[in-house]
Amino acid sequence: MQSKIRRKTVAVRPSRIRRDPVRLENIRPMTKAELEKAEARSRELEIWGGVGGIALFGLGIAALVIVIGTVTMLYVHPAAPAESTSFDQCYTGNGPNCVVDGNTIHVWGEKVTIAGIAAPQIQDAACPDERSRGIDAAVRLAGLLNGGKVTVAPPFRDEYGREVRKVKVDGDDVGNAMIDAGAAREYDGRKQDWCTPADDE
Repeated sequence: MQSKIRRKTVAVRPSRIRRDPVRLENIRPMTKAELEKAEARSRELEIWGGVGGIALFGLGIAALVIVIGTVTMLYVHPAAPAESTSFDQCYTGNGPNCVVDGNTIHVWGEKVTIAGIAAPQIQDAACPDERSRGIDAAVRLAGLLNGGKVTVAPPFRDEYGREVRKVKVDGDDVGNAMIDAGAAREYDGRKQDWCTPADDE
């Protein structure tokens, strides 16, 4: 005698994914006026898109200029103009720009030897006369540098092997001005004697 297996009937729910078919209504063709209006609207959108693109491009350029300007202000190489700065004496003042003696300065903390001249020493003076003249030369040099826009050229080796730079104030050579004022001499590669009184030279 065979036993009958009773199967359970499971009710199938309608799928949530299924949707009734969408009926497409008859699409009427656009009138000439509607076509012209749509084309005008499309042209207007294109124009405004172009204007917006140009505006965004301009803003990008302006932002780039601002970034470059900020970086330039934060880092100034000694070969760049040192305008809007003041030069004090290195032994008495603070700051990145100062005067060591009549032919040596610091520009943004970097030592610069002025090309073409020799000046009396202050720290390593051979005599009191040289030290006194060295102080006078340093004071005159600071006055020159504070008198206008200072530019410092890139370094080069002179004919005597020194690493020097041309320094100008408002386009005038500082070395020549120091020589003309009697505060420095043209450098000829020899050690200068500054202990002879100025009246005897």
